[in-house]
Amino acid sequence: MSPLALLATTTFTPSGDADLFKDVVGQANPAACVDRTACDLILEWTGNASLAKALAAIVEPLFEVFIVVLLMVIGRALLRRVVGMVVTQMKQPVGTNAFHKLADKVDGGHDARPVSADRRKRRAESMGALMRSIGSAVIWTMGVLMILGAFNINLAPLIAGAGIVGVALGFGAQDLVKDFLSGVFMLIEDQYGVGDTVDVGDAAGIVEGISLRTTRIRDVEGRLWHVPNGEIRRVANSSQAWARALLDVDIAYGADIDDAIKVIEAAGRQMALEEKWDALFLEEPEVWGVQNLAADSIQLRIVIKTKAGEQFGVGRELRRRIKYALDAAEIEIPFQQRTIWLRSDDGTELMTKKSAKKATTKKATAKKATAKKAPATTSEKKANKAAAEAKKNRDEPEARGAQAEV
Repeated sequence: MSPLALLATTTFTPSGDADLFKDVVGQANPAACVDRTACDLILEWTGNASLAKALAAIVEPLFEVFIVVLLMVIGRALLRRVVGMVVTQMKQPVGTNAFHKLADKVDGGHDARPVSADRRKRRAESMGALMRSIGSAVIWTMGVLMILGAFNINLAPLIAGAGIVGVALGFGAQDLVKDFLSGVFMLIEDQYGVGDTVDVGDAAGIVEGISLRTTRIRDVEGRLWHVPNGEIRRVANSSQAWARALLDVDIAYGADIDDAIKVIEAAGRQMALEEKWDALFLEEPEVWGVQNLAADSIQLRIVIKTKAGEQFGVGRELRRRIKYALDAAEIEIPFQQRTIWLRSDDGTELMTKKSAKKATTKKATAKKATAKKAPATTSEKKANKAAAEAKKNRDEPEARGAQAEV
């Protein structure tokens, strides 16, 4: 019996024997569905194998794309939730949760720096943004590859081409990769953050922005520096945990060192007790003593441990107070003094700058007086010459007689 005759004589419903239906349809139409769920459903509803196959070719990839997109949305939601939990844990004070205990184990328990709540918040948000960006990139990459596979696109050439492009970028964009990796480790290690005062070598100032590729620094003159993270070899951070104001005060050699130390120390302690400055001082000011014996002065050093970033304002105010305190105690703050000695033409007389100035003025006056005299006439010149010769002839016999007596 032919397949069509068998189909005509067979009572079939969608809830009947599906295998028998597939066999019959496959014999009746060799181009019908074979192990394709969407095509089978459409064929059951329409009874047209060609239409079922055509519609299935469109519906099945779209259904797979829908599933992939749904998984991507769920994956991103889970990622954001997990990252949010991690960021919340990082914002809490150090040592109060399992996250910080794990970090202490990784660091070996050596990093006991006090970190402000604002700094913890900024660092946690930066790390959260980095983790979300990397996770989203991974999810999108996998999703795009799965969508291309749903449309029966051969992924082998694409993956091979991506590998070649990756190798080319690895060689051609080494600086870009280095900047990116340096930025990642900079955020992980918390080397500096927005608002910190840093010195990275060529640029020094306040950090205004950080990305995975560059760091933006505003210097004291208002210039904005864009520094690639890969070019930063060292970082001096003046805003991390605490800072120290270091002041070198010069006094004259004739001043009493002990009295000067007492005056300077008293000025610092009085400032530390005032309500306006008390919160900025972490420890009492300390005078370390004589720092240097310079050519013009004795240098005393005083140090103050302050909150991070406050050392500059504290230092400026304390210098002002020390100046007034030393003036009140009649302790001289020296200035550069020089005494200049000039040697005369014969190499024997030494003159100070003042006497040399007088001598120079005297010579200049005499020169001007000579210049004012009228020039001698020809007859006067001849007379002067004759008088000089006569004097010479008169002096020569006397000199010869003196030599003969000797």
